Amino acid sequence: MSDYQVYPFSALVGQESMKAALLLNAVDPSIGGVLIRGQKGTGKSTAARALANLLPKIEIVSGCPFNCSPDRPDTLHLPCRERRPEKESVPRSLIPTPLVDLPLSATEDRVVGTLNLERTLAEGRPCFEPGLMAAANRGILYVDEVNLLGDHLVDLLLDAAASGINVVERENIRFQHDARFMLVGSMNPEEGELRPQFLDRFGLCVTTEGLSDPAMRSRVVNFRLEFDLDPAAFARRWADSDTRIAGQIVEANHRLNEVFLPPAMIDLTVRLCIEAGVQGHRADIVIIKAARALAALTDQKEISPVQVCEAARFALPHRLSAEAFTGEEDLKGRMEDLFRQIFGPKTHGREGRSEPEFPEWEDWDAAMEVPGAPAAGSMLFTYLKKKVLSGSSAATRPSV
Repeated sequence: MSDYQVYPFSALVGQESMKAALLLNAVDPSIGGVLIRGQKGTGKSTAARALANLLPKIEIVSGCPFNCSPDRPDTLHLPCRERRPEKESVPRSLIPTPLVDLPLSATEDRVVGTLNLERTLAEGRPCFEPGLMAAANRGILYVDEVNLLGDHLVDLLLDAAASGINVVERENIRFQHDARFMLVGSMNPEEGELRPQFLDRFGLCVTTEGLSDPAMRSRVVNFRLEFDLDPAAFARRWADSDTRIAGQIVEANHRLNEVFLPPAMIDLTVRLCIEAGVQGHRADIVIIKAARALAALTDQKEISPVQVCEAARFALPHRLSAEAFTGEEDLKGRMEDLFRQIFGPKTHGREGRSEPEFPEWEDWDAAMEVPGAPAAGSMLFTYLKKKVLSGSSAATRPSV
């Protein structure tokens, strides 16, 4: 195991939308991953590595390059199945949640794997050389500068991330294995954009910018200098906070399927997507899943309009027509106009009275001022600071 020290997640200053999107996917990887768009030096790769450090270790079949789970015999690849005699257990190992970096120079065979034809012919059975997707199974696959990756490779990654299966066919021989990973892509828009069909395949999308507050920028510099001077000591300082967030992720994952989804929230999500003019149905599904993960992370028993609105801030912007806005501020304004159109007071009856369509929101204006309206993710971290991290010492309390 490497002695490389990962920068603590809870020591990341600001960038709440990015951190929240990562946490939501950690709770429910089926959301579909995260695309992080932002300027250089805004902590994109640091956050992805820090997230992997929060996730619990996974149990695998000892020595398996595909990270097969010994408790899921239906997902074992062929060599692992052959190692599992009838009614006998296989050797097990605990490993950290994998974090695999995909370099821009990677070839298709390096990414998806390939068949070793010499061994296949010699042994009379498919002999597969695993690729990066196999190494990332049950973990995180991180692609920096995903917009510079070849379209064909991007398509392969997104297909595998959506299906959870990697299929390789060479010389009329077919091999497949589980590829259930969280896909995290980052990019600098100044270097080119992703095609719209690829953008839509990422479940959530967030934008990062350099911090404009002088005090926060100073904190970034001080923290980094402290980390570079003594990484281990810096990590110990933040260990309590990271442990608490990690515990919240595990608890949220366990209660995810217990979160009640009122039919009205599905109707609300559908209306939001129709009014936003997004194509297809992926956005509707992603919003519901993200809202459910957010409710689980904040100890809510059911999804409410608050969670739906917050989830929409992550799931809709990259699916809106780029012709409808000219910049980030214009985009935020369009999103708030969309919420106001859906949630604002409606006129009912002959007397023309204005009543909120959602009566549980007694003060609609106050409801729309929930943390998160200015920037997606603020609501989650406001909760985490108050509840999950309330027991942290002053020395270890996150700066979010």
